[in-house]
Amino acid sequence: MLAPSDPETPLALRPLAAESARMFPEYVRKLEAASQTQVDFRRLGTIAFLKEASAPQDYKNLSIDDLQRLEPSLLNPGHSAFFVQEDSVDPHLLMLAALAAACKAGIDIRSHHKVTSMRPCASGVEVVTEKGSFITRAAVDCRGAWSGTPVKPRKGQMLYVQPKTSILRHVLRAPEVYVVPRSTSKILVGATVEDVGYDKSVHSSAIQTLLNAAAGYLPELASAPITQSWAGLRPGTPDDLPILGLTETPGLFVASGHFRNGILLAPITAQIMADLLQNRPAPLDISAFSPARFSRQPASNRH
Repeated sequence: MLAPSDPETPLALRPLAAESARMFPEYVRKLEAASQTQVDFRRLGTIAFLKEASAPQDYKNLSIDDLQRLEPSLLNPGHSAFFVQEDSVDPHLLMLAALAAACKAGIDIRSHHKVTSMRPCASGVEVVTEKGSFITRAAVDCRGAWSGTPVKPRKGQMLYVQPKTSILRHVLRAPEVYVVPRSTSKILVGATVEDVGYDKSVHSSAIQTLLNAAAGYLPELASAPITQSWAGLRPGTPDDLPILGLTETPGLFVASGHFRNGILLAPITAQIMADLLQNRPAPLDISAFSPARFSRQPASNRH
């Protein structure tokens, strides 16, 4: 989900999220052209169920008739329903496209090089990995949940189901679950939020709870086969805001702590970091995301 106006998004983050959402169509266009692959970018909007009747200004209230017209298979469990113009994208395809575009641009990708430290040196920054070191004028710590204190992993379990027919066009966001349709007719159901360290195990009970919650809105999902289930580690921070900017180490920047909005914030984060690396001002005010707000050792790796 690319959901800049989600009521759970912190107020300080909303301008950044809105700008990144605005950038996303052009970002996708360039990425697909460069990689010659598709990322399943969909612009059909979201149906949001809220426990309270109040909603952001860009949410349009939906009647029962509206719901039936938009999504005939959808049940309303009693929450207030709204439509909001939001987009969605397949993050797996997006990452494959980004990798392909980078390789075609001549960028050297070193996979399976675990970074053990990022530290100052005479020439700038030394990035130390298990397979050697790299010396650079400037580096960006964008290791996500492995960025070190105060970033910590926040686990999310989720699943894909494959109904026999296409039963959902819009993204569905509800208090206890979200449901995201893909153009292949498979449906993503997510997600837990767990503070369990670097544990990526998948538990059938959690997966079943998510599926049951989704089936409360789309009964046909109850009998749909689960085709995939997995867990990811989101990079969380104490205030649920990202960390963007120059650290106390000269030449070492950080772009981490995006929590549940990493894909949404990708375009604006890339623009911000590109500007900072070239000694240009960031396109938006990022003072709320400064690394200086935490007593942080950016070169550590708490795996």
